[in-house]
Amino acid sequence: MKKLSTTLLLSIITSFLLSAQDAKEIVEKANDKINGEKSSYGIMSMKIIRPEWERTLEFKNWTKGTDYALTLITAPARDRGQSFLKRGSEMWSWNPAISRMIKLPPSMMSQGWMGSDYTNDDILKESSVVEDYIHEITGEEEIEGRMCYRIKLNAKEDAAVIWGHQVRWISKDDYLFLKAELYDEYGYLVRTELGKNVKTMDGRLIPTVMEIIPEDEEGYKTVVEIKEIEFNIDIKDNFFSQQNLQRVR
Repeated sequence: MKKLSTTLLLSIITSFLLSAQDAKEIVEKANDKINGEKSSYGIMSMKIIRPEWERTLEFKNWTKGTDYALTLITAPARDRGQSFLKRGSEMWSWNPAISRMIKLPPSMMSQGWMGSDYTNDDILKESSVVEDYIHEITGEEEIEGRMCYRIKLNAKEDAAVIWGHQVRWISKDDYLFLKAELYDEYGYLVRTELGKNVKTMDGRLIPTVMEIIPEDEEGYKTVVEIKEIEFNIDIKDNFFSQQNLQRVR
């Protein structure tokens, strides 16, 4: 077998490293755009669709960086007041109907949030698409009329994540998450996400609707819609406390 020249080998390695760095930067730009570079506050709805029934939740969501998240359910009446908190690596839920606070173990991150196809990890943002994965541009593809980078995200060995790898399609012009495929540790596709209804909110162009479609559950779907959102708001760390978890409105 012919040996590669040192120059060619260095060129291949350099190209790979640059591609990996570019891929991470693209994912980071897209993530900052939808979540805010520093913080965010959003009012959202979630429709859980099943073959035999549908139900809709409404909730508020506050985030600050990757360490803090707080979510409050505002409707329907039977669920109103339930809240969820992430502070560092610790997570809790509060149920006012039984006046009980529960600490959520890492094993619960893959479970569906409020019976939806959205996971506790999604709502509390325990894992990071930027820091917990190794990124690689694998091609380009058109999604919803926009040319996108197709980027594979392989989970780092020491990362506490629920997905073995992901494939994400990010628009080249506006850094929009338009599609994602999420795979388990064995390489099986678990669910697909579609970013839709792109429009300007708080001065930036974002997908305002996300459809979550599980692979093995025919007729199942969860649709999350952003009603209002503000980015990079002034919010203190102590807002994300167990005391505020019980009284936030």
